[in-house]
Amino acid sequence: MTGTEGAGGPGAGPLLLGVRHHGPGSARAVRAALAAARPRVVLIEGPPEADALIPLAAEEDMRPPVALLAHAVDEPGRSAFWPLAEFSPEWVAIRWALEHGVPARFIDLPAAHTLAWEREGKDTPDAEDEPTGEERRPDPPAPDTPSGPDIRVDPLAVLAETAGYDDPERWWEDVVEHRGVGERDPFAPFSALEEAMGALRETYGVGGHDRDLVREAYMRLQVRAAQREFEDGVAVVCGAWHVPALRQRTAVAADRALLKGLPKVKAELTWVPWTHRRLSRAGGYGAGIDSPGWYGHLFAAPDRPVERWMTKVAGLLREEDRIVSPAHVIEAVRLAETLAVMRGRPLPGLGETTDAVRAVMCEGSDVPLSLVRDRLVVGDVLGEVPPGAPAVPLQRDLDRQQRRLRIKPEALERELELDLRKETDAARSRLLHRLRLLGIEWGEPVASRGSTGTFRETWRLRWEPELAVRVAEAGVWGTTVLAAANAKAETDAVVAQSLADVTALAEHCLLAELPDALPVVMRILADRAALDTDVGHLAQALPALVRSLRYGDVRGTDTGALTEVAAGLAERIFVGLPPACTALDADAAEEMRRHVDAVHGAVALLGDVGGAGRDAALGAERGRASKAGSGDASVPGHGDAPALGHGDLRRRWRTVLRTLSARDTVPGVIRGRAVRLLLDGGELGPDEAARLMGLVLSPGTPPADAATWIEGFVGGGGGLLLVHDERLLGLVDAWLTGVPAEAFTDVLPLLRRTFSAYEPGVRRTLGELVRRGPGKQVGAVATAVGISGFGAELDTGRADAVVPVLRLMLGLDDLVGNSDNELVGVAG
Repeated sequence: MTGTEGAGGPGAGPLLLGVRHHGPGSARAVRAALAAARPRVVLIEGPPEADALIPLAAEEDMRPPVALLAHAVDEPGRSAFWPLAEFSPEWVAIRWALEHGVPARFIDLPAAHTLAWEREGKDTPDAEDEPTGEERRPDPPAPDTPSGPDIRVDPLAVLAETAGYDDPERWWEDVVEHRGVGERDPFAPFSALEEAMGALRETYGVGGHDRDLVREAYMRLQVRAAQREFEDGVAVVCGAWHVPALRQRTAVAADRALLKGLPKVKAELTWVPWTHRRLSRAGGYGAGIDSPGWYGHLFAAPDRPVERWMTKVAGLLREEDRIVSPAHVIEAVRLAETLAVMRGRPLPGLGETTDAVRAVMCEGSDVPLSLVRDRLVVGDVLGEVPPGAPAVPLQRDLDRQQRRLRIKPEALERELELDLRKETDAARSRLLHRLRLLGIEWGEPVASRGSTGTFRETWRLRWEPELAVRVAEAGVWGTTVLAAANAKAETDAVVAQSLADVTALAEHCLLAELPDALPVVMRILADRAALDTDVGHLAQALPALVRSLRYGDVRGTDTGALTEVAAGLAERIFVGLPPACTALDADAAEEMRRHVDAVHGAVALLGDVGGAGRDAALGAERGRASKAGSGDASVPGHGDAPALGHGDLRRRWRTVLRTLSARDTVPGVIRGRAVRLLLDGGELGPDEAARLMGLVLSPGTPPADAATWIEGFVGGGGGLLLVHDERLLGLVDAWLTGVPAEAFTDVLPLLRRTFSAYEPGVRRTLGELVRRGPGKQVGAVATAVGISGFGAELDTGRADAVVPVLRLMLGLDDLVGNSDNELVGVAG
C-alpha cells in the first residue's frame, strides 16, 4: 500500500485518517488519501452490527443525509443514531470502498454494548450527550488547568485558542476548509492533525471521556484483526481524537480486559432518513453542526464556492418576491472577498458571506437574512433510504400507505387540506389520526381556514427523523397501522385514569375509524360513566362525547351507542349540577362556570344530533320492516314522542339554568352566567334580565358578590351586550359609581379581568357611552318599543348615504358609466 509512510512514517502500521465528523474538508482529504493509498480494506468508526447494511449505500435510492439507527429489540425506545451526510468523511469512505470493490467494516464499540451501557446509567454525561457517537464537548479548561474526571475537553476549541482564535469553527475553516487538499502529499493534513491531537492527549488524557478508553480498546482489537487478514493494506477512518490511542502500542490482553464484563442487549440496526435541520441541533439526536447546508455546498461545489453560494441566495430571495439582480450578486461577492482580506482570512467564510448578503441583498435587514439561514445555511434536505433496508413490519405498512395515499414525508413543514367527503382525503385523515394515537406525531391538526364544517380538516405535517424510533416502539402493538392503533386504543381505555380520558379516547377512535377498539372503549366508557358521581368529571367528559357525534355524518360511523351514553351523562349532569354548585370557593366556582359553558354548548349540539339520530333510526327500522314484508312501514312505539327519550334535553337544561340563576347559595359568577345563557337563548327577556341585574347590584348586595355576578354575566364576549343594551350598561355604571371606597380595591381585579378581555373596539365604544352617560341621550327611546340601545325609527338620511354603494355592489345600476357620481364622499 502506498502512502503509509506519509501518515505515520515507515513501518507505522495502518493508515490512520483522523477526521472531524461531518467536516467537508476532512471528507475531501479522505477521498484523496484513499485514492492515493489504494487500501485493501477500509475500517470506519461505527457500530459493527451495521456491516451488513453497508452495501445499501451503493443503491440509487440511498440519498444522504441518512443515519444508522440502533434500537434494543426488547425496548425499541432505547435507541442511538449515527448520522451521515454527503460531506461526512465516513460516508465518503463507505462510497469509495463500494465503488472500488474494497471491503468496508465498522470498528467502533458494538451498539449492543452502547445501548446496554446507557440503560444501566454508566458514564451519564456520554449517555446524554453522545447518542449519535459524536464527540461534542463544551468549552475547554485553560491550558494550565489539569484535566479532572469531570472536565470535558473540546480539542478543536483548545487548538483554536492556542492559535489565537476565539471561534473554533472559524479556525477550522481557515486551516482546513479553505486550504484544500495538498496535491503533493494527500496525507500531510492527517499527519499534522495527528500530531496536534497527540499533544492534547498527552496534556488532557481522555479529556473527561472515560468511555473512550473502552471504545478505543475495541477499535485496536479490530485493527489488529484486519492487519492479520490484509497485512499493511488497512486504512482507518475515525475521529482525530482517537488516532493517538489507536497508534499507541498496547497488549492485547489489556484491551480485552477493558471489554470484559460489558453489559449487552440484543440490538437491531437499519438505515433511516435524516435531515440537515436535525444535524444542526446540538442536543437530542443532532450532530451539533451550525451550518449543514453551507458545509454541503462547500463539499459539492466544484469551484468558485462563494460565487455559487451567492447565486443560490439570490435565487431564494427572488422566489420570495424580493428584488435581487445579477449586480447584487457581483457586489455581494466583492464585499465578501474584501471582508476576508480585511479579517486576514484565506477565503471568505460563512461569516463574510452572511455579512455581505445582509448588506447588499437584504438592505441591512435581518428578516430576509433569517430566511437565508433557515433555507440554505441549515436547509430542509431530507434523505432517502432504499425499500430493501431492514424495517419493522409496522414501518413497511406505513410506507405502503404513504405511497398509496400520496403523502410523502418531508422535512419542510407544510399544511395539508383534507375534504373528508373524498375517499382519499378521508383515508389520509384516518392514517394521521391513527399515527397520533400511536404517539407518532407526524401531523398536527390545526384550525381550518375558510370553513368550519366537520367535513374539512387541516393538518400541519413535518417528518422528524426520530419518528422512526416512535414507529419501532409502536411495532409492539401490531404489524399494521390499523392493528396497532386498535390494540393501543383498547389498552389505553383499560388503564385510563379518568372518565375524561376515556371520552377523549372514544373521540380519537371515531376520528381514526377503529371498528375493533370502539366497542371496547364504549363499554368501558359506559361503565365509568355509571360509576362516576363527580359532576365535574361528567361535565368535563360530555363535550368530547358530543363532538364525536358529529363525525357520524361525514365519516359514515354509527354513533348510536355513543348518543345514548351522551344523553345519559347529560341527564345525570342536570340532576347533580345545582347541588354541586353550592358552597364553592372562587377557584372552584370559576372552574364550574367553565363546565356550565361547555355543557350548554354540548346540549345544544346533542339536541341536533339526537334529532338526526332518531330520524336515521326510524328510517332504518322502517326499511327493515318493509324488507320483512310488513304491510306498512310504521314502527311500533315510534309515534310522535321522541324515540330515544332525550328530545327535550334542551328544555330540561333551560330549567337547570333557571334554578342556578335563582339560588342565592350558588356563586355569583355561575348565577350571572346562567342569566346570560338564558338571555342569549331567548328564554329570558331583556326586561327580566335587567330586573335580575338590578336586584344583584342593589346596595344590599356585597360589592364582591355583585362583581362576580357581573363577571359571569358580561364576561367572555359580553361587551357587545352592554353596547347594544344601554339599560344594562347604565345599571353597571350606577353600581360601580356607588361602590364604597373601602370595597373598590377588592372588586377592581375582578372587573379588570372581565373588561380587559373585550376587543379594543368594544372597550372604546363602552368608554364613549359611559363618558356621555348611558341612557341619558336616549331617554325617550328607552321606553319605546324595539330593541334596547337602538333608535325607534329608521334614520333615512344615514340609510340613503349607503344606497348607491349597495346598488353598485349588487349590479342594480350602471353607476360606473354615470358621470354624475352620487357616491357620498366622492368628488366627481
